[in-house]
Amino acid sequence: MPSTLPIADPAPSDGLLPASAAVDATSRDFGVYLHVPFCRVRCGYCDFNTYTATELRGARQADYAEQAATEVAFGAEVLALSGIPSREAATVFFGGGTPTLLPSADLASMLAAVRSTFGLAQHAEVTTEANPDSVDAGYLADLAAAGFTRVSFGMQSAVPHVLRTLERTHDPERIPLVVQWAKDAGLQVSLDLIYGTPGESLTDWSTSVEAALSCDPDHLSAYSLIVEDGTKLARQIRRGEVPEPDEDLQADMYELVDERLEAAGYEWYEVSNWAKDAAHRSRHNLAYWLGHDWWGVGPGAHSHVGGVRWWNVKHPAAYAQRVLAGESPAAGRETLDATTRELEDVLLRVRIRDGLPVSALHGAGRAAVAGLIADGLVDAKAALHGSVELTRTGRLLADAVVRRLLA
Repeated sequence: MPSTLPIADPAPSDGLLPASAAVDATSRDFGVYLHVPFCRVRCGYCDFNTYTATELRGARQADYAEQAATEVAFGAEVLALSGIPSREAATVFFGGGTPTLLPSADLASMLAAVRSTFGLAQHAEVTTEANPDSVDAGYLADLAAAGFTRVSFGMQSAVPHVLRTLERTHDPERIPLVVQWAKDAGLQVSLDLIYGTPGESLTDWSTSVEAALSCDPDHLSAYSLIVEDGTKLARQIRRGEVPEPDEDLQADMYELVDERLEAAGYEWYEVSNWAKDAAHRSRHNLAYWLGHDWWGVGPGAHSHVGGVRWWNVKHPAAYAQRVLAGESPAAGRETLDATTRELEDVLLRVRIRDGLPVSALHGAGRAAVAGLIADGLVDAKAALHGSVELTRTGRLLADAVVRRLLA
């Protein structure tokens, strides 16, 4: 969740949505995202909306669970008054920040608020992100008892000098321990990796991939490092203290992780995500790529319902003030027109393995498919069956593929 909010229309203080948001709502899944904006330290590459203890200024971590529960109740009221049919939450995702900086009882109470307000669908997926050094076996058992089903650990790397550059604080030797504790608690496990850190070699990256595989996670994400303006890492690069990420090396790293994971029996289902099988895919993230609905709770959290997108005020103190006053915490919103929704559908769905239906493309886009097949970017067999599915090379050039499909 980037720290800079978009510029758009003002959001109404009552939060009510236009009638268009209710159209075909029952055909879309509904999820809840809960943003926990607290971190013990700020990593040099991070551009997310997070706050260390010294940056809270008028807000307290101890009050946050209650504030989030208040927004959950507010959200249910807004949806009902806007004519949105009642839907149970198919997925719930706690992101951050570091959600597990809060006591396990706080996360449990926030989930209980979602359950009592919206209800949880049968076999709902409930995930929290966690830093490896922020949990122990007892904490993970508490989460499982509260109804969590997945935990996503920010592993990032298994190589100490890479972790130091990223300013990650955990010991890489702790990863197998937390993974086993999570499995013992009955939780599915995902590991997040980052590749392309300045100074990281292909051998370093291979070491991290093998270390992740040795833990036998259910799911694995691998993201290329993006240097965001305004971060400490961007300033270090600008001053020449560390080198810029090498895009060619990052491409080699992507090919390596994809080859290793495929050989180990994992399947890619989105450009940066792999799972043991379809049952272990992140259904919450798939809902984003498929354009379903979700209510985002917390400072800076983004929401989407029926083509209406909005985002909350950033700072925890400003967020608390609005929520406790019974006002919408939204800072701005936009209502997407039909053309924009079609463009975004292509942009997002082309990234997933299930592919983009060729029928969703207009004339020029359909005509471009043949050229993309010839260039080795789109799978020919899938296209013959009516779906645009990226090859490995196509995944590396996904943005270029999208541009050609939308030309």
